[in-house]
Amino acid sequence: QVQLVESGGGLVQPGGSLRLSCAASGSIFRLVAMGWYRQAPGKQRELVATITSGGSTGYADSVKGRFTISRDNDKNTVYLQMNSLKPEDTAVYYCNLGGGPYWGQGTQVTVSS
Repeated sequence: QVQLVESGGGLVQPGGSLRLSCAASGSIFRLVAMGWYRQAPGKQRELVATITSGGSTGYADSVKGRFTISRDNDKNTVYLQMNSLKPEDTAVYYCNLGGGPYWGQGTQVTVSS
């Protein structure tokens, strides 16, 4: 059984920052890639950032230079540091383990004045 729990979302002004966390269950965490996705109202879910088991990262063009994905294998947790937030970043953010079918409940990020 896989469990993913996202946290850290909230309301922030444009230009502000948030740090999202995703706690994953199981000892398999350290062996698989993790990803952050987001889904805005009326839009499809999109990939935001990935990090491999070896620590290699990748980002969507829309967030490059602003977001940073990281992981702590001892805590089975992946993070998404979001800086210079824009209104278009408003979405529910989800994490995914290993590209599989399991998702957390999501955490809402709202960027607004």
